[in-house]
Amino acid sequence: MMKAARNKTINTSLAQGAQFLKRCVKLTRPLRTLASVRDRTLCGDMFAVCPLLPKHSMDLIIADPPYNLTKSFNGSTFSKRKDQQYEQYTRAWLQQVKPLLKKTGSIYVCCDWESSLIVGRVLKEFFIVRNRITWQREKGRGAKSNWKNGLEDIWFATSSADYTFNLQAVKIRKKVIAPYRLNGQPKDWHETAQGNYRDTCPSNFWDDITIPFWSMPENTAHPTQKSEKLIAKIMLASSREGDMVFDPFLGSGTTSVVAKKLGRHYLGIEQDPQYCIWAEQRLESARLGGSIQGYEEGVFWERNTGALQKKPKK
Repeated sequence: MMKAARNKTINTSLAQGAQFLKRCVKLTRPLRTLASVRDRTLCGDMFAVCPLLPKHSMDLIIADPPYNLTKSFNGSTFSKRKDQQYEQYTRAWLQQVKPLLKKTGSIYVCCDWESSLIVGRVLKEFFIVRNRITWQREKGRGAKSNWKNGLEDIWFATSSADYTFNLQAVKIRKKVIAPYRLNGQPKDWHETAQGNYRDTCPSNFWDDITIPFWSMPENTAHPTQKSEKLIAKIMLASSREGDMVFDPFLGSGTTSVVAKKLGRHYLGIEQDPQYCIWAEQRLESARLGGSIQGYEEGVFWERNTGALQKKPKK
């Protein structure tokens, strides 16, 4: 079936994407350094691959493990487990990634509201938990006998008290509705030809994330894809240019793509060859440059503001 002209969803098949799969690496023996796999996609099971990677080699880990839901990933199903079993699963994969994080490193773990209760508790066994971010998914199915689930969590933790957090890199630009002046001058806001804005400190509630949809170039057919803007917030806050960012559940490659766009090194593990292809296909596009929706001029814009809302030049 042919896609509509505006449908940019990446759904390249295994046969069509053979050239992209060849770029991926299958690791079979331990590495002393990351030199041979830096900026690569590792095709394999994270439980088998992580022990082969050098210890204390990652500056930032962004993990989006399967939530405790029954979900199909390209024919492979992750089944909902009892809380105790999911806790064991969470502890098992955290045991694999903890040795890889530098003493100055940070880790972010994505989860839904229910698995968040387990993830937050287990995370404290391995790291210093700093915060729980809640972000608005903007869409979701309604429920007849419960509240619609429109929020997800991301836990933020560090290896030690010495860690990176770049506050200025994650300021949010908000439109000023009632501008206040002091002695005739703007107070804590900026007056521009495109409108009046204030750059504010970010909170742990994010309501400016747009879920990738069919007309966005970053969109793929992956069932649980995170947006580039969401990952960019994490990466800009908790890493510097040239740092190594690691994703043990890479999926369709969002973490690697954002790292490339923001001047970070990256390494991701994905066990499904189909998703590896989509990740490499997106990285190919990122090699030609590319912006991040909602991030311009060094700040994050509120949803439905920014370039699309700017007044045209006369």
